[in-house]
Amino acid sequence: MYWMISDRSLPAGSTSPANFGTQRGALTYWTNEKGPADVAASWKLLSGGDEFKNALAKVASQFPPLGADDNNESQKHVTLFVHGYKNTWQDEATRYKQICDTFFTGPNSLGECVLYDWPSDGEVFDYLPDRAHARDCANDLATVLSDLYDWLVDRQQETQVAAQKARDQGMGQTNQTGCRAKTSIIAHSMGNYLLQCAMAAVWTRKNQPLLVSLINQLLMVAADVDNDLFGSGETVDKSDGDAIANLTYRVTALYSGMDPVLGLSAGLKHFGKRRLGRSGLDHDLPVPDNVWDVDCSAFFQKNKASGIHSAYFGDPDCQKLMRAVLQGVDRTVIVNGGIAPKPLAKAQQV
Repeated sequence: MYWMISDRSLPAGSTSPANFGTQRGALTYWTNEKGPADVAASWKLLSGGDEFKNALAKVASQFPPLGADDNNESQKHVTLFVHGYKNTWQDEATRYKQICDTFFTGPNSLGECVLYDWPSDGEVFDYLPDRAHARDCANDLATVLSDLYDWLVDRQQETQVAAQKARDQGMGQTNQTGCRAKTSIIAHSMGNYLLQCAMAAVWTRKNQPLLVSLINQLLMVAADVDNDLFGSGETVDKSDGDAIANLTYRVTALYSGMDPVLGLSAGLKHFGKRRLGRSGLDHDLPVPDNVWDVDCSAFFQKNKASGIHSAYFGDPDCQKLMRAVLQGVDRTVIVNGGIAPKPLAKAQQV
């Protein structure tokens, strides 16, 4: 099953992603029961957000419940994929299919993955318009995440009531009524800027709660955002990074100095800090305890990867790392087990 939420413009009467425009439009909701995910004719336009939410909740309700406290890493996910800069709908649908084939298909599936589609222009010279579109679309993504926040709060309350009722009836603890899915996000490239703006809006809308895990695992892949985003550390300064850190259980940034696309991004901006996806976190500043970064350059050199900006999704070692991160494996285990590469010496970095 494939899932998509889009705020690309769609001509009146159209029911196909093939007719998506390059401007922002109303949110639309889509499912694809048989695939392929990258064929426009396979997608069905739903009546609205409620139909989409009910269908996804029904599928997620079939996930196996947590049977014991020590199998947290096997819990299924509902994961949102936010694509990046210079992506036509066909480009992002192909990337989405690759992610689903790698992580959300077969006996080792992590659960269900939802594509969040926003109007990237799909041209190299349209970097600045894409950035403006990402900023403009942030409120739409914030609406999706706010609805998710409210839904999770409701499920938590239902779980608490059911657990208390079971104890009152002498039934002991039960996980049958608990939430059966973690919520995670994979954001790529400029999709991280869209997510940054959206998470800040959600945090503000929800009165800036502290340490509320709307998102269990956030994977920021080749993030086209400033590398001092989390520079406030543990201090609550109401910044965008503060919002992300407080709404997420763990943030993992994958980066590489070998990424020429983010070199172009930095050159076009002419202001601000280095790119997080090219330089990693600015460790001269304090960093929240739940935020860390991994330099994937050694993987790319070892596997002779090309197209570094997107190579994370096809590189086998990066795929293993991303799966471990999404499963919630402790970062110390990831590093000591060799799942994360050792950083390259400065002289080897490009």
